[in-house]
Amino acid sequence: MHSEKINKFRQHRETALQGGGPDRTKAQHEKGKLTARERIDLLLDEGTFVEVDPLATHHYHEYDMQKKKYFTDGVVGGYGKIAGRQTFVFAYDFTVLGGTLSNMGAKKITKLMDHAVRTGCPVVGIMDSGGARIQEGIMSLDGFADIFYHNQLASGVVPQITASIGPSAGGSVYSPAMTDFVIMVQKAGTMFVTGPDVVKTVLGEEISFDDLGGAVTHGTKSGVAHFVASNEYDCMDYIRRLLSYLPQNNSRGPEPVKSDDDPNRLDHNLINILPENPLEPYDMKEIITKIVDNNEFFEVHELFAPNIIVGYARMDGKVVGIVANNPMHLAGALDIDSSNKAARFVRFCDAFSIPIITLVDTPGYMPGSNQEHNGIIRHGSKLLYAYCEATVPKIALVVGKAYGGAYIAMASKNLRTDINYAWPTARCAVLGGEAAVKIMYRKELQAADDAESLSKGLVDEFVEKFENPYVAASHGTVDNVIDPAETRPMLIKALHMLAGKREKQLSRKHGNINL
Repeated sequence: MHSEKINKFRQHRETALQGGGPDRTKAQHEKGKLTARERIDLLLDEGTFVEVDPLATHHYHEYDMQKKKYFTDGVVGGYGKIAGRQTFVFAYDFTVLGGTLSNMGAKKITKLMDHAVRTGCPVVGIMDSGGARIQEGIMSLDGFADIFYHNQLASGVVPQITASIGPSAGGSVYSPAMTDFVIMVQKAGTMFVTGPDVVKTVLGEEISFDDLGGAVTHGTKSGVAHFVASNEYDCMDYIRRLLSYLPQNNSRGPEPVKSDDDPNRLDHNLINILPENPLEPYDMKEIITKIVDNNEFFEVHELFAPNIIVGYARMDGKVVGIVANNPMHLAGALDIDSSNKAARFVRFCDAFSIPIITLVDTPGYMPGSNQEHNGIIRHGSKLLYAYCEATVPKIALVVGKAYGGAYIAMASKNLRTDINYAWPTARCAVLGGEAAVKIMYRKELQAADDAESLSKGLVDEFVEKFENPYVAASHGTVDNVIDPAETRPMLIKALHMLAGKREKQLSRKHGNINL
């Protein structure tokens, strides 16, 4: 009697492991894609995966659905370890009814998210889904709504990461967008609210799946994808590397590691990265990599809004978030996309107790009717809000230009940044010298016999009176002008000093960021 039950149990377990069956597994492999279980095994430490709800099935009869019942019901999920750290993971299984979401599949996902929040562990979701299961009608849509609600509950409590390795359409794209980080695989992951066929029918526009919602499109144009991976193996490497910089949850910061890079290391060549002419471009990433531990910088959103750089590094073994203007693109000016990108990054760092280091070289907010009409005022204010709201240790260093509203937005002192440094090359003012002189002395320059010589003298005078960093230092809005060679040790000393920072907030339900 017992043996019969054990045999039935083993049958059920074996059937569950097969997903949609050998033929559908073969079809998945022929597309160059791994199955849901293979993806989970690739991501997690070997032998650590414990599955939850492997015997779940749907309970619908319409459209002959009783003949299309599979264990797991299109979602494989559970928990395991990544580099020894417990993580919850779920993967849509395309071999089962195209990975469509059923009401039971949604219950499985939200159960895992509840466990993750209660135990304080990250959540990784792997997308390969045909969207809502049409045969279940509104109950499938309710399932998506429940997942969205749980995304919101987990936001700022545990890290949420999405890997897009297959299709996502309609409602299924919004859960990834509500997570903290999205990694998309080239030629495999696609995300769009309405597909190419609907676009063609409604708008008469011919466009491919990849051009409409592929990894490169979302990595460069929409900013939906934080990382673009070349294949599934690369995707899992991104997830593991990203998690190495993140804490388990919001109750503590990331774990420090022992660093073999001297915290007092000097770099006398650092200043040479800056061109003599402040109008010439240079790559701010060169400065970043030279001051962080072992020259290792993990950039986030690299392909989107490249005029601002965001990412993670370590300083004396402790994780920091870095935000920096990049004069290589748009001269480092702030525009709509860069403001959104940086604001989101700052808010994530603040939610998970990651100190923020800001490197400044920006001529201002981007001018033009396109920016104004698309809401640079509204979007630009998000960056101001994010820095004002953040209570983690905040350190800023002005290496070049810091003009106008962008000077303020890039972690200026009066946004309650803790430590503000400047290099001797810094230029802090409402406007650059030449622009200021043209406005202030317009009539004099028009009447002058030698306007060029007069302008040069007036610019030099303006720089001496207003633009150089010693003026800012005299007012205390810059705490000190430092030797560029000493940048790394000065930043590390500031981080150590601020390690015990506490800041009490006024009681309120929440603020109203200008979304």
